[in-house]
Amino acid sequence: MKTDIEIAQEAVKLPIKEVAESYGIVEDDLELYGKYKAKITDELWQQVKDRPDGKLVLVTAINPTPAGEGKTTTSIGLADALTRLGKKTMIALREPSLGPCFGIKGGAAGGGFAQVVPMEDLNLHFTGDFHAITSANNLLAALLDNHIQQGNALQIDTRQILWKRCLDMNDRVLRNVVVGLGAKADGVVREDHFVITVASEIMAILCLANDMNDLKERLGKVIVAYNYAGEPVTAAQLNAVGAMAALLKDAIKPNLIQTLEHTGALVHGGPFANIAHGCNSVRATKTALKLADIVVTEAGFGADLGAEKFLDIKCRKADLKPNAVVLVATVRALKYNGGVPKTELSAENLDALKKGIVNLEKHIENLQKFGVPVVVTLNSFVTDTEAEYAFIRDFCEERGCEFALSEVWAKGGEGGEALAQKVLDTLANKESHYHALYPDEMSLKDKVKTIATEIYGADGVSYAPAASKALARIEEMGFGNLPVCMAKTQYSLSDDQTKLGRPTGFTINVRDAYVSAGAGFVVVLTGAIMTMPGLPKKPAADGIDVDENGVITGLF
Repeated sequence: MKTDIEIAQEAVKLPIKEVAESYGIVEDDLELYGKYKAKITDELWQQVKDRPDGKLVLVTAINPTPAGEGKTTTSIGLADALTRLGKKTMIALREPSLGPCFGIKGGAAGGGFAQVVPMEDLNLHFTGDFHAITSANNLLAALLDNHIQQGNALQIDTRQILWKRCLDMNDRVLRNVVVGLGAKADGVVREDHFVITVASEIMAILCLANDMNDLKERLGKVIVAYNYAGEPVTAAQLNAVGAMAALLKDAIKPNLIQTLEHTGALVHGGPFANIAHGCNSVRATKTALKLADIVVTEAGFGADLGAEKFLDIKCRKADLKPNAVVLVATVRALKYNGGVPKTELSAENLDALKKGIVNLEKHIENLQKFGVPVVVTLNSFVTDTEAEYAFIRDFCEERGCEFALSEVWAKGGEGGEALAQKVLDTLANKESHYHALYPDEMSLKDKVKTIATEIYGADGVSYAPAASKALARIEEMGFGNLPVCMAKTQYSLSDDQTKLGRPTGFTINVRDAYVSAGAGFVVVLTGAIMTMPGLPKKPAADGIDVDENGVITGLF
């Protein structure tokens, strides 16, 4: 059986100019990065911004397990299937982070015969967006430390510096560092920290900004520290905005590539959903909605994280109104939630399926709380049985959801036609009444409680003293009307990754919070979640290589 990278390398790709032409995009509206990838110019948006929007379909999933779910694969295969059925369709996805690519998760180009290409480029440096974000983030850090070194006119309290450096790599030893060691000219000695680039506020800002003016306004609001009087110090006060924007002037433009079946894909931005808001850029999504009749997009990790943030943060901020949600699961993952070890998932086990399907049930209930019609799809495996399919189908239909099998990994768009037809039926016959879960004017603690109880199923929320103090201070500064971005483990509905299925009788533990004033949300840290991941004992990097002809192996 061929690997994903072998399938991608053998694919016959169209020049990206030809893919663009199928959406009415002329060459002058492209900035080419070789033959098979390009950025969309600012001028194109001006041409299409007054067109009516297409339909927006969100793809999300149950909580991830070692058994795999295939959310990106499903998104790509669904888009190809809709194209096969005669619908002008485009995908809007996130770019992969190098950290997980070399770590444990692998790439993010889909899988099997439902991939976007060029796969190697996408999973590695692509068009340099993440490098630009990293540079802009670290420029601000350098300007901050230089300001302190050069006399500290803003009276920045070095014990209350919030801004962290970043790197797009899983590097645990950088979580807590000391900088400024050496001579007096080497800076002020202080504790510093690194986050992974996809968790940085600059990433969130890029993905939520509508245009360059909006980007610069958001950059200026970034709070980097507090002064000795306890007042916030911003990037604008450090005169950092112009230079940061210059580094981001190309990164803000969406990237156009293609699927194996030549459906257009705008792949842009990449915030993690467990520690950031988990959605591709607003700009890419809005552009796709002007160019296609149906746009398929995804949100990271399970629906308790990615979909909640898509619906409560991105849609609220960008005035997007999704028309349907596709919820992805697998028989294997549901049995894993029912207590079956990974080594025994291939055997039919209806008892375990009945125990584990409560995870799917909770995600269905959660999505229905936002007023958007839900279609459940099972990413098919050869070890699945008809009895297992029948049980899940009946379970979903009893809860008002459409249901379809997906075979896109093995068959590409053809294997997604049953799912595509269910999506089309839903778009035609079920009206979406999208609304956010909570109002802007609700207090921050009440917003956290609403998400914890309504989405996670918690009994309540407990706060460390530092978290309560931080939330009170954020409200005092006038940011209480912002939505909250929960940082939580992706593996469980709770903040304890060992609690599978549909846990009950638990409390969400909030240890800290901070405001991302430029992005426009408040980050709430729960459990043991970290903003700089580490590599596993055997990282994926161990198996990656390139031969004398430049052919990469082992990437996925």
